[in-house]
Amino acid sequence: MTESGGPLAGERVEIYDTTLRDGTQGEGVSFTSDDKVALALRLDAFGMDLIEGGWPGSNPKDVDFFARMRDVPLARARLTAFGSTRRKGVAPEGDANLAALLAAATPVVTLFGKSWPLHVREALGATLDENLAMIADSVAFARAAGREVVYDAEHYFDGWRADPGYALATLEAAVTAGAATIVLCDTNGGSLPDVVAEGTRAAARTLATVAGGRHVRLGIHPHDDAGLAVANALASVLAGARQVQGTVNGYGERCGNVDLVTVLANLVLKLGADQPQPLGDLLALSRYVDDRANLEPNVRRPYVGDAAFAHKGGIHVSAVNRRPDTYEHVPPEAVGNQRRVLLSDLSGRANVVAVGVAAGSERAAGDAAGQLVARMKELEHLGYAFEGAEASFRLLARRMRGEHRSFFDLHGYSVFIDKRVGDEAPRCEASVRLAVGGEAAHTAAGGDGPVNALDRALRKALLPFYPTLAELRLVDYKVRVLHGPSTGTASVVRVHVETTDGRTSWGTVGAHSNIIDASYEALLDAIESKLLADGVSASAAGDVLAGA
Repeated sequence: MTESGGPLAGERVEIYDTTLRDGTQGEGVSFTSDDKVALALRLDAFGMDLIEGGWPGSNPKDVDFFARMRDVPLARARLTAFGSTRRKGVAPEGDANLAALLAAATPVVTLFGKSWPLHVREALGATLDENLAMIADSVAFARAAGREVVYDAEHYFDGWRADPGYALATLEAAVTAGAATIVLCDTNGGSLPDVVAEGTRAAARTLATVAGGRHVRLGIHPHDDAGLAVANALASVLAGARQVQGTVNGYGERCGNVDLVTVLANLVLKLGADQPQPLGDLLALSRYVDDRANLEPNVRRPYVGDAAFAHKGGIHVSAVNRRPDTYEHVPPEAVGNQRRVLLSDLSGRANVVAVGVAAGSERAAGDAAGQLVARMKELEHLGYAFEGAEASFRLLARRMRGEHRSFFDLHGYSVFIDKRVGDEAPRCEASVRLAVGGEAAHTAAGGDGPVNALDRALRKALLPFYPTLAELRLVDYKVRVLHGPSTGTASVVRVHVETTDGRTSWGTVGAHSNIIDASYEALLDAIESKLLADGVSASAAGDVLAGA
């Protein structure tokens, strides 16, 4: 449930987004410069406090991005460029990385340095004292150039466990040199929340001692290698951190960074933080970033996934219908999501009633509900699956109630596949014979495969009678071979089809030992669902013919 108060009541936590830099280090994530500019504007519109655009010293794409952003005003967010402290043995004035950071012309620069003696000695090949000088020199150099400095203490928690005195000394070096924010990084992503909380409190005490009355913000940058990034972010905030660095959807190297979508929802709905970011826009933001990355949304993503508020068990649905908070920890609308009731052999009357009411059919709540549940379970035993195929379920309900009248009479169809030696691909053709209102139609069409050919032939035959079918487009087609009485090529095949008319989309299902027959069932349900949604009656074809 939504917290009315909470330990952060009335407080703000600064949100630092690094989707454009750290997020792109994730496997399968790549953004063009155009993508990055568009994402920066979207993140700004959402209300991020800081947007880390990239590492200008590492690649031409980031240099180009920062150059383009000079002419792109941000309404709220501050843009920051990321880079390392000076190299060993090189003065700040002669360090190419620091020069590239300043050339990016961002109001904020983020510098990262080493907190772990192991990294100082092995990765940098430097002494501990030399590393402290590298941190202090780099921060002071950026400050002298008029930049606000965020200092990322890389591997802080590993360093704090190995040598707490030295890890804290690296923070002191950055603060004394003028850093405005100190960020504690769980770079390897393997720390536990109690360690993060204790390490954060130790850092807060050090900042209070060395800042000399100047306010220095403390932040957290967790990775998710142990599946604890969100828990570690919240543990650090409760221990005193007031900035969280992460990415939208948790993109990032290896297992990813902390997911800012989940963090923000927890900060506001669980801890009571007073954030300017609109939680109702969380789902839209998450989907936008996935779309730009050309990645499928994670259906099980907390708060904003399609499954986050999906209920399948009949007992659960019955309880949620009476009192939503019995199985929903927050209202789905609070994060821009919505409740979904799934249909399967685990369903009960409550599922049928909920789906029927959502579809505008109050009759689903009558005595026929029990019979409908029984029939649905019989069909699922035969291979059908109505989860994700609610359109087929609604047609099943109409047929059982005697309300449905077919829009045409099928007289038969044929599917022809011709493979000849030397052809690049088989030739597929389908013919359909049907009648609408007593008027016969016989058409044929080719396709990329037998199902595609059948789909084209069927719609070609029906289009003169039902013109709105021209809007139909097949979005997805999935086939699953099921184990049953027969095995191998004679097994039952389940076909799921997702169809759209450009305004909405719907799923349908078919099952048969023949993949063409299973596909026809799913395609037929898709067509009839479209005609019902458009308010077309089965007798309307006669009107069309009469006016022709």
